Amino acid sequence: MDEPRDPRRFAELTIARFHDLLRRGEATSAELTAWYLRRIEDLDRNGPRLGSLVTLNSAALDQARAADDHFARTGQLLGPLHGVPIVVKDQAETAGIPTAFGCSLFADYVPERDATVITRLRAAGAVLLGKTAMCDFAAGWFSFSSRTGFTRNPYDLDRETGGSSAGTAAAVAADLALVGLGEDTGGSIRLPASFTNLFGLRPTTGLVSRTGFSPLVHFQDTPGPITRTVTDAAVVLDVIAGWDPQDEFTALAAGHEHVGAFAEELDSRDLSSFRVGVLEDAFGPGPESAGTNSVVRAAVDRLRAEGVGVVDGLELGDLREWVTGTSLYTTQSKEDLAAFLAARPGAPAASWDEIVAAGAFHPLTDLVVDIAAGPQDPRDDPEHLPRRLRQEDLRRRLTALMAAAGVDVLVYPTVQVPAPTREELAAKRWTALTFPTNTVLASQSSLPAASVPVGFTDDGLPVGLEVVGPVMSERRLLRFARAWERVASPRRAPDLSAGDLAEPARPVASAAR
Repeated sequence: MDEPRDPRRFAELTIARFHDLLRRGEATSAELTAWYLRRIEDLDRNGPRLGSLVTLNSAALDQARAADDHFARTGQLLGPLHGVPIVVKDQAETAGIPTAFGCSLFADYVPERDATVITRLRAAGAVLLGKTAMCDFAAGWFSFSSRTGFTRNPYDLDRETGGSSAGTAAAVAADLALVGLGEDTGGSIRLPASFTNLFGLRPTTGLVSRTGFSPLVHFQDTPGPITRTVTDAAVVLDVIAGWDPQDEFTALAAGHEHVGAFAEELDSRDLSSFRVGVLEDAFGPGPESAGTNSVVRAAVDRLRAEGVGVVDGLELGDLREWVTGTSLYTTQSKEDLAAFLAARPGAPAASWDEIVAAGAFHPLTDLVVDIAAGPQDPRDDPEHLPRRLRQEDLRRRLTALMAAAGVDVLVYPTVQVPAPTREELAAKRWTALTFPTNTVLASQSSLPAASVPVGFTDDGLPVGLEVVGPVMSERRLLRFARAWERVASPRRAPDLSAGDLAEPARPVASAAR
């Protein structure tokens, strides 16, 4: 039988705890996978109807049983993710399992090959539980898409989960999987992590392969983990990071001393050994930002009380100009997606123009239309080269700020406002290019950054602290986040005891693999 002997042991489980239960004969991967599948049925398709899963892998239990059989025969784990049920953003191609990239037009598209990171996850022993909701081709900050509609925030069902890795964040926050994989171009890992009390890591562009992921801006795109604990994120990063001959950007990772060792010695530094710089002009103005600012400033005060060297008052200077002057989504994305689709002759569309002409995008995903109106060749836009060069300036500026202040990292609110309500988004309170997220600072400079949970507003909405470091400083970010986690214990599970809601859940497809 796959039903867990004591299901309470699986709540808020970590990889290390699961493997400990496995070795002691107190749990199996099949039991854990069955427990998550039942929670998906109870919370995603029924009950609160979160809408986080797009497609379930009908072979998940078989994969879990195969892992259990291997362990029973050999006494050895398949790898660091042995038997670990994981959910993956539907932006990553999975052979034999539909991959829609958030778009209704691609609902029946079944890739022939796995994305490189999927291959690595499988080789490490992971059980692919299912694919998660995202906005159309990751072109936005929110969950709504033509494929799945909205994904509810587990902490407030009337509010957004944030995107574009919305489904992964909602599923991990609601304990529908042990860990999750997202993708980040402008903030699509960190933004939903900040709205759902999770740890989300954007690696340095080039540390993790993008092969098999639909692109948005290829020199900003990067997959990364979304998890409930820092240690779990480090374990996932160890699995997915490294050189991929199909992605030349990953030459940055070839031979890097920390690749494969991010989870080692995570507890080796106390908070008091760090120095942080507070980026003052990244705090939002006005009453909408008051709750977020209060939580982040309280976290900075806690860091100071724990002996962290805090350097206040650092400023980028004209932050809005830095953000807009380094934005290349409407210039670059059209060419990048066309190149991706051209290599997939079986895909149902070959360009943004065809997707827009078919109306295969959510009407609130305004960036899709903006991208379609952009140039076929980015170099035809006179702003392309200046903005690309400005990205290099931004990276130097942020890194120089750290060096001049003598700090290990910069910190500031991940997003300047709490998770918005669905009504606010329906009223078009913000567009994709005006939403006040600070995540673009690291994305548009290709720096590594993490969103670390630091508390809740008076309304009970999670708030994230963004931590950014120099190029390839992931180990520093992970150790800082782990030191904070040990002191603050910021994880708090959502209350999902609500009954059925009026709006029906969209069906979750199932596909064999």
